[in-house]
Amino acid sequence: MKNYQNKLVDKSQIPAKSEPPSVEEYMTKDLITFKKDTDINLVIKSLLENRISGAPVLDDHGKVVGLIDDKDCLQILFGSVYNRLPTTSDTVSKYMSNVMKSISVDQNIMDAASVFVSTPYKRLMVEDEDGRLVGQISRRDILRAIHKMHG
Repeated sequence: MKNYQNKLVDKSQIPAKSEPPSVEEYMTKDLITFKKDTDINLVIKSLLENRISGAPVLDDHGKVVGLIDDKDCLQILFGSVYNRLPTTSDTVSKYMSNVMKSISVDQNIMDAASVFVSTPYKRLMVEDEDGRLVGQISRRDILRAIHKMHG
């Protein structure tokens, strides 16, 4: 290969293209999860104590059936009678959303960032080749990857 001066280029001086980091490198693996019959007050307490904004909802076989997040939990105020305290006997199933998106553990952070830029999703469920939940990646995780790549 020759450069613009028509001289041979020493290929050892050209930096190798590096692949973007994998989703697995930045995803959260130890997830807090809930069941559909979990008391909503326990969810709120857990979100606050763990400083997270949401978590997957799993069935008895460990399959993701929905998501519950801080916005969903705000609805507890509208389920109560006017000027009374929030309802205390509701479960996750009443408030959770089944609108979610997943990404394969084999994909990279560019793939995840592309989803985040083009959709309103704030987190993606990360699944293995058998469709089992193995983690979660958020917009914040992608920011950590960007910071590490450029920092």
